Order: sequence, then structure tokens, then C-alpha cells
Amino acid sequence: MADTVKKIGVVGAGQMGGGIAQVAAMAGIEVVVHDAFPGAIDKCKGLHSKLLARAVEKQKITQADMDGALKRISYTESLDGFKGVDWVVEAIVEDAKVKHDLFQKLATMLPDEKVVLATNTSSISITQIAAAAGDAAHRIVGMHFFNPVPVMQLVEVIRGMQTSDNVVDRTVALAERMGKTPLKANDRPGFVSNRVLMPLINEAFHALMEGVAEPEAIDGIMKLGCNHPMGPLRLADFIGLDTCVHIMNVLHEGLGNPKYAPCPLLKQYVAAGRLGDKSGAGVYDYSKK
Repeated sequence: MADTVKKIGVVGAGQMGGGIAQVAAMAGIEVVVHDAFPGAIDKCKGLHSKLLARAVEKQKITQADMDGALKRISYTESLDGFKGVDWVVEAIVEDAKVKHDLFQKLATMLPDEKVVLATNTSSISITQIAAAAGDAAHRIVGMHFFNPVPVMQLVEVIRGMQTSDNVVDRTVALAERMGKTPLKANDRPGFVSNRVLMPLINEAFHALMEGVAEPEAIDGIMKLGCNHPMGPLRLADFIGLDTCVHIMNVLHEGLGNPKYAPCPLLKQYVAAGRLGDKSGAGVYDYSKK
């Protein structure tokens, strides 16, 4: 199916939203990034310039590619800046209520049937988010990118109960245009990626809690023995331990199986404020880096 998207609105100027905007701009699509949080826009602008300049230095793209991409990205602190967009990708906090409020607002301000409203949620039900959009529920789809967005190839395309076939097909086409590999999944807790990955991470924390091995050994064994590029404990720090707990809670609640309950040690790290890379310490200490 031909992709006719010319302008994308990205809600959220953080690491994920900024990465999505960068990839879309590099694919020749006009992008407007929205974030109302003070300083978020300036930080995102700086990150785009830095990452694209680094790509030029490494000869992955040309200076003309960089200049063109930066010209295609604009920034706004108001959702009114989304007038005229063909597509929206939401990449904000993993909070169901916050997402509900946003999609209710987006559905009202962008009533055109052709405008798709996509969420980058990693675990929250697409059907649940779509319920807040009323008659626009068929336009809601999961478009789950992976961090870091410019590097990771996968986009998990998640169909909600009311998502139309046309919207799914268009999402696949857009992801391919952005240089990604889209793979479809149905709307179940954790979808595919986190349903498989998070229990692995959780079990690594159980092994650590029970003294089976030290963190470096657990990660090293999984890297060398299973050919994982990053050990599960190091990956948890990269993702954010609070995010891991949140996703495990979604799996536990949604599937009703006690095996999905977050490991007590994992919860303890979060209670102590050791969230991983973003806080400077998690399983490992990053304060000296």
C-alpha cells in the first residue's frame, strides 16, 4: 500500500520521541515535535544536531542529509502546532490516564478520518487507549519503536480491537518508509517483545537476589552463552528499572499469573531510587561515567 504521509506530529521530545522525529525527518517526512515540559524542546533540538553531526563524522550520512533533516523538523510547545499533520505518534510517559487524556484531545482536534493516531506504548493496551478516543478508535494503532530509535530496526505494529485493516496497512507502509522492519502483534499484555523480554530480566533479578551469581557473571553468561548483545541486568539499567517494574505489573495484572510478579529485589532497587542509567545507578554504578 502506498504511503502518502507528508507530515508527522510527535508528542514527546524525550529520547524516544526525539529519535522517532529524527528517523522520520531522515526519511524525507516533515515533522513537528511537541512537548510542554520546560526545557524539553531545547534539549531535543540539541540532541538532533549532536546525533546527526556524529553520523556525518562517521560518514553514515552526508552534510546535505543532515541539513535537510534538520530543516524538516520544527518544534512547538502547543498541540495547536499539529494542524495539518497526516499522522501523530505519541511517545510520552507510560501512564494510562495521561495517554487517555491525550488521545481524547487528539481525536477531537484532528477529526479527519485519514489522520492516524499512533502510540509508542511498550505495554499499555491499545484497545484501552483507543476507548478514550470515542468514534476515532479505529484510527488508533500501536507503533512501538525501540531505543535507540535511529539504530534499532524493529517497529512492533499492534492492532487494537477496533483498529481498522487500512490503518494497520498504512502503519506497516510508514514504518518501512522510515527504514524499519514492521512486525505485527495483537493487543495482549506486553505484546510480544516485552512479554518475552521482561520475564527474562525478572528472572535475572531472582538469580541475583538468590545469590546464584554476581551481576557481571549473570550478564556475561547470557552474553557469551546465549549470544545476547547486552546482559539482562545491564539491559534493565538501560531501559530503566522503574519501567521494568511497570511492565511486569501490567503483565501480572493482565495475565493473572503470579510468575509475572516483579522480583522483590527489582522493586527494592526502584524504591531506593536506583533506576539505572537515568539516575546514575541501578544494578551497576554509572556515577563515574
